Formats: sequence, structure tokens, C-alpha cells
Amino acid sequence: QVQLVESGGGLVQPGGSLRLSCAASGTIFSIHAMAWYRQAPGKQRELVALITSGGSTNYADSVKGRFTISRDNAKHTVYLQMNSLKPEDTAVYSCTIEGYRYQYWGQGTQVAVSS
Repeated sequence: QVQLVESGGGLVQPGGSLRLSCAASGTIFSIHAMAWYRQAPGKQRELVALITSGGSTNYADSVKGRFTISRDNAKHTVYLQMNSLKPEDTAVYSCTIEGYRYQYWGQGTQVAVSS
């Protein structure tokens, strides 16, 4: 059974930084992509950032230049470095991994940006 465990969320002031981590454990076959999504209260879940097995990345326009996604393939871990945080970044952030005919999700971690 595959499990994804996120960490690193919390409360931060506007302009601050946080680093989220998501570690996958279990029997995992050939991960194609790892990604972070977020869902704010009353809003639909949205893709924040994605990284492929080859290292290509894709970001939501709202986070470009502020967030950086990276991965450690050997550790099956994906990171999200979030800088210059804004109140509108407040949401539950969830990680996901995708492979051939599978996708797994973490339980989510809360990020709150407030003064």
C-alpha cells in the first residue's frame, strides 16, 4: 500500500516562506509525475505545481516566480518551496504522484498566510 505523508504547513505572515515536503512510501512503480494541488475554502482544487520524472516543471500563473517544486527520486519525495507568500495562498495543500494506471494522494497540509 502506498502512502503519501505531507509536512511543513503552518501559519506564516505575508511575505514569509514555507517549505512543504511529501514523502511516498510503499511499493511504487515508475513515477511519471509528482505534483502539488491546493484547495481554499469555497473554491475548487487547483494545480499549483507539477514536476515530471524528467524534471520538467509546470506552475500555476498565480505562483510563478514565487514557488519552486523539486523532487528527490531516490527518496520518492517532492518538495514545494513557497516564498513571498500572500493571504490568497491560504489553502489545504495536497501532494499527488502519478504513474501508469495509478494516482495516489496525500491527506493534505494546511497553509495559512495571515498577519
